[in-house]
Amino acid sequence: MSYRVGQGYDVHRLATEETLWLGGVLIPHSKGTVAHSDGDVLIHAICDALLGAAGLGNIGLLFPDTSVKFENIDSKILLKKTCTLVQENGFTIVNIDSTLIAQNPRLNPWIPQMVNVMAGVLEIDPGRVSVKATTTEKLGFEGREEGISAQAVVLLKETDG
Repeated sequence: MSYRVGQGYDVHRLATEETLWLGGVLIPHSKGTVAHSDGDVLIHAICDALLGAAGLGNIGLLFPDTSVKFENIDSKILLKKTCTLVQENGFTIVNIDSTLIAQNPRLNPWIPQMVNVMAGVLEIDPGRVSVKATTTEKLGFEGREEGISAQAVVLLKETDG
């Protein structure tokens, strides 16, 4: 039996009059992400980590931001499609560990909901999905509230068969 590790990272600019979707949850905030899709940096980082671990490229190759098909798409759909592709290529998710980096809003109150939403989409136990949030102590683009980023690491197990 073999295991594979994948790492993902995503960043989006923040602006007023946009929505802020993180981990499949709409977060009330004065700013949201500027993106071709719904701009869910957490799900995008997790998709990249899953694809990388399975050796299947990256989110930009599978769901290009130049395609009208993916304009304003709900990132939960991208996560489900990614999970299906990973499974079709002989892997199961062991666990996901992720971190959101944002000065504001404070994200801890929404983390349990994010975990449950993403675990539901992936059809895995919520105990296999970890989401953490941190600030940058007002340093960098996240600290200046110009953008938000996310990092993710996943462990996949090759399925028997």
